[in-house]
Amino acid sequence: MKLPISALVLFSLLTSFLSAEESEFRTATIDLGIVVSDLDKSLKFYTEAVGFTATGEFVANKQVTKDSGLSAGEELTIKKLSLGTGKGATTIKLMQSSLEKSKKSDQTYITSSLGFSYLTIHVNSTKVALERLKKAGVKVLAKGPANIPGSQVALTVIKDPDGNFVELVGPADQE
Repeated sequence: MKLPISALVLFSLLTSFLSAEESEFRTATIDLGIVVSDLDKSLKFYTEAVGFTATGEFVANKQVTKDSGLSAGEELTIKKLSLGTGKGATTIKLMQSSLEKSKKSDQTYITSSLGFSYLTIHVNSTKVALERLKKAGVKVLAKGPANIPGSQVALTVIKDPDGNFVELVGPADQE
């Protein structure tokens, strides 16, 4: 049965409303916090090289960070960056410790350490992403974009200023 466009739109709105109402979660996205060694350098990398937009900042005060177990009790200024807008936008939060020297995990490969190892960002154009990376002075790892066999998809892997992996997945349109 073929529904008219307006019926499809209404059906889509109703199902998304019902699924949101039935969920225990306020949003279907997560925010990822990244502790960095140099806040300015990381901010520049994620905005200029990757394409995030700075969307604000907030301060987590000493008492909150201590009482929640986030730190030994230091004030943290957290920079928010987003891909897109609205509730569905991915958000990362960058922060730098002023009290202690944070330790790096082994980032030789994505499998070198347990825990969260990399970000995956889906791009509309591998070619445009590569141009932005080149302009920002960021080098692509290994041989560059790797075409995934049996698909029209390319995987481009880079590292942020602290050596964390960021993979850009998009059409194999580089030339």
